[in-house]
Amino acid sequence: MFVQPVDYFLAVWFVLAGLSTAYVVWDQFRNNPEPVVMKWGFILVTLYMGPLGLLIYVLADKEPRPGEHEAFTKPLWKQGVGSTIHCVAGDATGIILAAAITAALGLPIWIDLIVEYVAGFAFGLFIFQSLFMKSMMGGTYWENVRKSFMPEFISMNFMMAGMAPVMSFLMMGSDMRAMEPTELLFWGVMSFGVIVGFITAYPSNVWMVARCLKHGLMTERVPEFDKAREGRREHAYGGAEVGMAGHSHADARFDEHGKPRHGNPGDNSGAGHHGSSHGNRGGGWRGKHGGHGMEPDATVPQLAALGGASVLALALGMIAPANWLNLTLSARDVGGAIMPPGMVMDRDTPAAAMLDMAAVHPRLITASHGLEVRGDRELQARMENGVKVFDLETSVIRWAILPDVKVDAYAINGQVPGPRLHIRQGDRVRINVTNRLPESTTLHWHGLILPNEMDGPAEITQEPIPPGGSYRYEFTASQSGTYFYHSHDHVDRQQALGLYGALIIDPANPQDEIAADHDYVIQLQEWLMREGLTFPSMPMDGGQPNYFTINGRAYPSTDTIRMKVGETLKVRFIGTNNGFIHPMHIHGGPFEVVARDGETMPESARFLADTVNVGPGQRYDVVWQARHPGKWLIHCHIGHHTTNNNVEEKGGGGLMVVIDVQP
Repeated sequence: MFVQPVDYFLAVWFVLAGLSTAYVVWDQFRNNPEPVVMKWGFILVTLYMGPLGLLIYVLADKEPRPGEHEAFTKPLWKQGVGSTIHCVAGDATGIILAAAITAALGLPIWIDLIVEYVAGFAFGLFIFQSLFMKSMMGGTYWENVRKSFMPEFISMNFMMAGMAPVMSFLMMGSDMRAMEPTELLFWGVMSFGVIVGFITAYPSNVWMVARCLKHGLMTERVPEFDKAREGRREHAYGGAEVGMAGHSHADARFDEHGKPRHGNPGDNSGAGHHGSSHGNRGGGWRGKHGGHGMEPDATVPQLAALGGASVLALALGMIAPANWLNLTLSARDVGGAIMPPGMVMDRDTPAAAMLDMAAVHPRLITASHGLEVRGDRELQARMENGVKVFDLETSVIRWAILPDVKVDAYAINGQVPGPRLHIRQGDRVRINVTNRLPESTTLHWHGLILPNEMDGPAEITQEPIPPGGSYRYEFTASQSGTYFYHSHDHVDRQQALGLYGALIIDPANPQDEIAADHDYVIQLQEWLMREGLTFPSMPMDGGQPNYFTINGRAYPSTDTIRMKVGETLKVRFIGTNNGFIHPMHIHGGPFEVVARDGETMPESARFLADTVNVGPGQRYDVVWQARHPGKWLIHCHIGHHTTNNNVEEKGGGGLMVVIDVQP
């Protein structure tokens, strides 16, 4: 599933990478005259670098016309490309394999970087350089290891100096799916890291080719194939024999008996292998074994200076990110979390905090509902031996708050807010909770007097309900008034994502109820929607909300309360808002505050007001009378909270409800 716009880009990128690699495979083995090890080098690099690898291949290595590979690849910058290609092909293969394995094993990033370096260096030195090049370099395998050690060390250091910060910052950036090998983003980061590593390793490779420390691009022609190509070329040029240094290619490479000639280090002849030279360097010389042994002319101080610079660059690339990132975390710790844009994370941010602040992953959605499905629907109890039984189930859904805006929410019984539980004082109730969330949860019965083991705080009065688990709450309602229930495990995340509902308890004596012609519950909530993802809104940098809802809807999709002049309306404000205070105001005249936090106030204590500050967890019951006809608003008096993503629609947004009073 594509979650972010970058996923679409990466899908296109990897399709192009596949096509580019297929072309390089076809052209290398059909047309391009160079050793097999270099063919595979360009194939692997194109696989890792996509269209950019193809571009490098065409500009630096692909034979433009028959018989021109030697001259075409002769410039030093192209020889540096060949050397870097060989470096990247081996080193990057080891790095990428190590990255995938360490992520699967759940190793922290700092260990991951070390393992990647060791694997890349080992693969590059022992396999790509010393083993695959053994027949060209001549000598024993271990002689080649010794000769290749310093060039490989320098090249690998510069390459990892570029790759390490790229992997660190992008994997531990806002979208930590980059740490999961099962995600496209992981491979996208690897691809970008290889590109940066190629760039940082290239200058040192140019210098090492010029000093005969490393080979560059080479030419290898099969005699029979070459003769056929020469024939085609002579025909194309009217029979003229064109070759390097005034000789035909056949004459330059073979004697009259068809045996290979052995030339000097500076010419283009050899035992079937041709290295384009830069002066007397560049392609390496052909030694007595017909291979590509070289005579380096770099001085010890030069090698020491370049080696020291590479070590310093490597240290900066590996260590510097730890100043900004928590490199002790692993892919298992953060679980592919996607953080809100602008969220401040630093080296001290723990994995638990990242998971709490992360977006709801769209892959977890089990149902999607439009505006036709309401929240806060009253749930009818079933009776079992005199006990009122309610069944609640948590899940992850997609919930419409406006016609064109849906949030990814944590729901109870598939609705936001969860179902309203309406009981009477003295009722014995049993509430069966089944957890279908990707994390543990509990429910707390806010403001109720009940047995401690029924209270709901996770790891305080009960073990959290694990994913797929259940828990039974049972108690007798000894109070009456306006209450609510909400998650008490990962509260800042789960309640902010919709895990709450109203609990209305009628008094045992109906005469104790403060009567009104209409009764309306208002449950407040804030939402954070960015880049198509839903994050739990929090009063902190990067977590500020941009949508606001009453009973799961934002104005103008909220309810309209219809009344007549002279009728009364009881509004039950419930502070299901998780981290913000909302001064709730009603137009058209003051209301009477008759209850607070579920407790009915004595007549002498009741007071008139037109605004009450509803903080998290607070409840106010107020009675408002319709004095005049018209449309009167109930709304939060913080202007931003009556907008939708900072935009007003039809006169407002967010925390607004219209009271339509008719004569």
